[in-house]
Parts: sequence; structure tokens; C-alpha cells
Amino acid sequence: MPSSVTSPSRPAARPTVAVILVAAGRGIRAASTGEPPKQYRHLQGRPVIARTIEAFLNHPGIDRVLTVIHPDDRDLYAKAVAGLDDPRLVLPVPGGADRQASCLAGLAALAATAPDYVLIHDAVRPFIRHDAIDRVIEALGREVAVLCGVPVIDTVKRADEAGYVAETVPRERLWRAATPQGFRYKEIAAAHKALAARGITGVTDDAAVAELAGHRVLLVDGGADNIKLTTAEDFQMAEQRLAAEAFLACPDVRVGTGYDVHVLEPGDGVTLCGVFIPHDQRLKGHSDADVALHALTDAILGALGDGDIGKHFPPSDNRWRGAASALFLKDAVRRVAERGGILAHCDVTIIAEAPKVGPHRETMRQAIADTCGITVDRVGVKATTNEGLGFAGRREGIAAIATATVRLPLGGV
Repeated sequence: MPSSVTSPSRPAARPTVAVILVAAGRGIRAASTGEPPKQYRHLQGRPVIARTIEAFLNHPGIDRVLTVIHPDDRDLYAKAVAGLDDPRLVLPVPGGADRQASCLAGLAALAATAPDYVLIHDAVRPFIRHDAIDRVIEALGREVAVLCGVPVIDTVKRADEAGYVAETVPRERLWRAATPQGFRYKEIAAAHKALAARGITGVTDDAAVAELAGHRVLLVDGGADNIKLTTAEDFQMAEQRLAAEAFLACPDVRVGTGYDVHVLEPGDGVTLCGVFIPHDQRLKGHSDADVALHALTDAILGALGDGDIGKHFPPSDNRWRGAASALFLKDAVRRVAERGGILAHCDVTIIAEAPKVGPHRETMRQAIADTCGITVDRVGVKATTNEGLGFAGRREGIAAIATATVRLPLGGV
């Protein structure tokens, strides 16, 4: 007999949301200078595109992220996303001759498992916030097309052909278009296909594609900080912003010191700060005997209160025989990152009569910066002699002193 109790209605399923990241552009600047395209340039040690992808993967409402890349950028892309092990990040697809063609390629790649909504976003906008994504998704519950933009707050002038002001344009109801631009998948896919079938190309904005198909486009505020990284100034400001955010998140400042010494013996050169310098002697040690990196590793471990290099890499362990000391330094930096911290600065002083460090100083600074994943302006390398005194003065060995500043979140252990 049927139950007289009415079953509660089941909640409606959440709409599925896919993201298309447009990253097929090459850029005139990159082509002319040999630099990688801007989406693969690094910000605070990480590729821009990886930061953008992660911004969406960290949002609970996103089901799939698909990147459209230039066919020549497969290796760049693979290297950039290494470590982003999330099943929602699907294999990239090659783009077309322009943005419109690339977006169509991305939409076609989603056809087999068509989502309810699709968000199309510039790969070089890594600062998109979750609340802006929320606003786009929420609006798609009642609209076909949604444009994430920024209201214009500056006075706008229109120029004539000679470059003089022709008129002042009222800024009320003016917006700067940005991304993500959100759409109901079936409608935007059909709109793109229709334009391609008519031979209309060069449309640079997906909202414009929706407009040409007769759809209204709702504007939502995406935040003024959702900038598109284009110029050198953009990247400089982005670096400063990320550095400031990282520092504010880690107010517990700790300083560690390290000291090391290795004996010199006949040989063909020494390795200091990860750089080999030809010389008539070499440093004796279980690893490559890089006295400078050993001191710096100890300085970082000291700031963490985490023992010393001998504790983590004992000379009795044959795994480290002849090992590059950069491995030890990387491990110390990893320990900082595991505790949510950052290496803010490091400084190394090498004490030796020979070889001369000066000609190699900048190479050493860059090698340390690369190993630690920090900018070179946060690395100091100095050298001094012992004025002929002691073991260093007699050229019996080389010593190094290092200082490291580590910042950790409050409550770190």
C-alpha cells in the first residue's frame, strides 16, 4: 500500500560549469625577443597560466578546465602545469588563427560532454576572484550571456583624427570588458558556429559573438584588480602585489645563521654557490663540498629550528656521495614551503684567499635564486680574504657564513 507520507522533493542538480582558458596567443613582443609568450612568463616563481588555472581549480563550482594553446606551445604548457594534478584539468587543445577561432576550438572540444555553462577567460588574468566567478555563475541561472567587467570611473575623451579632444564621453553606464565571460553552453556554441559558417571572423570578444546572435548580455562587476597582464609595467605591479600578499600572510619573521668550512686539496676547481670555478685546488667533502650552499642550508634550517644539514643529509649516507649541494638547499626551502612560509632573503659571505669570487658573483646570485625560487634581488653573495691569517689565509680551506630570513604564518611550529 502506498505510503501516506509525501516524499520531500529532491534538490535540483547543480549546473555543470566548464572553463575555457584562451592561451593560444603568441604576442609580437615574445616573437621578436625570443621570450616565451606572456602566459608562460613567471610571477614569483610560477607561470602565469598555472596561477590562472589554479584560481579556477580552487573554486568548488568548477567541473572542468580546458586550455586552448598554440600548437607550438605544447612543451611550454606541459612544463607550466606540472604538479597541477587535478582530474578536472583536461588535456589542452590547439587554437586557431585568432581568438574567435580558438574559442570555437575550445567549445568544440567540450561538445562530447557538453556542460550547462561555460566560462571563457583570458589565461593572462591570474587575479580573478572567487566572488566574481560566483556572480557570473549565479547570473547564468537567469541569463544566456554574462560579461564580467569593470565600471569606468575615469573621465573619457574621444579624439579626432589629429589627436585633439573631439568630445567628452559621459562615463555613466560605461564598462571596461574583461573576463570571465559566461554563457549557457549550447547557445554560445551555436552562436560561434553560425558566425564561422557565415565567414565572419576577427570578433575579439565572446560577448560580441553572443550579441551578434541576438542574445542580451548582462554585466557584472569583476573587480578592478582582475587585470590582464600585457605590458612590462603590468608584470612589475603583479610581482609587487604577490610579494606583498605573501609577506602579509607570513608575519612571523625568523633569522637563521649558518657556518661551514671545507679543506682544500689539489684539484681542478671548486664549486661555490652552485657555480664551478676552475682552480688549482678543490674542496674535500662527501658531497660536492659547496661550502657556501652548506652554510646557507644550515641558516634556513636554523630559522626553522629544524636541525642542521648533517641531520638531514648525514655524510655516512652514500646516497649523498658527490651530490650537488643544491639538492640540500632545495630541501631546506621545501621545508619552509611545507610550513606555509617563504624565504624572504639570504646572504652568503665566502672567506677565501683564492679563487676570486668577484667575476662569478652575479652568476652565483642567480644560481641561488633559481634554486630557492626567489628573485635575485633577495640574494646577497660577498667574499673576503682572511688577510693571510689562519687556515683560510694559508689556503688550507674555504669557509662560509650565511644568514637567511624566513617568514612563517603565525602559529607555525
